[in-house]
Amino acid sequence: MTETPDDLPPTDRESPVGEPVIRGDERVVGDHAADAVSFDPDDPERVAAAVDAVRRFERGELGDDHLAMLRGAAACAALVRAEQSYTAAAERAGGDVTVPFIRKWARVHDLPQPVRRHVALGHIPPTAAKHIARVSGDARLRLAWAVLDNDLTVRQVRRVASDVNDGRSLDDALREHGVTPGELTLTLPPDAYRDLRRRAAMTDTAPGDIVADALDDFRDD
Repeated sequence: MTETPDDLPPTDRESPVGEPVIRGDERVVGDHAADAVSFDPDDPERVAAAVDAVRRFERGELGDDHLAMLRGAAACAALVRAEQSYTAAAERAGGDVTVPFIRKWARVHDLPQPVRRHVALGHIPPTAAKHIARVSGDARLRLAWAVLDNDLTVRQVRRVASDVNDGRSLDDALREHGVTPGELTLTLPPDAYRDLRRRAAMTDTAPGDIVADALDDFRDD
């Protein structure tokens, strides 16, 4: 089946920038959800709060845990929306805040929700997320899942992102770091495992192909 652009999962943020969609979700961050701060780019008071947060973030005063970094990224993104450019946002923040700083963290905030959820849960380090955000399109999701399934280091993620932006295919860049694109280890209930193996043997089909076909059918439904 040939996928059209409408069939592909979103690779950018779909929810409004001012909403703490992940930081305010108790299912993801527990009691910390009560501390979620919104930065509405259309509200002058919330923009002023974003300016303060960006300054504190750059100075390391928001904290160094994943939720603090997501808050700083949200502030950067809201300030960019409010000022309409990375340069103007950096100038509004002032101090030692640079355009590259604003750009890389605003891009983290614009990652698709599934990726940001894993950042909030601590599965993907924010320092790795900022390199995932450097690539575009489908590569964003596939690189994020490779981090989850292969324990890639931040240095490896940075190298892969750089290679992709230099024109190399993501698959080739991942293979250089020992990653087999699309490889995933699954644990199935014993009965499901038995039936999968039986069907694979009877149809002379690889188990992975059967799972892929089942997922395609599920998506079509």
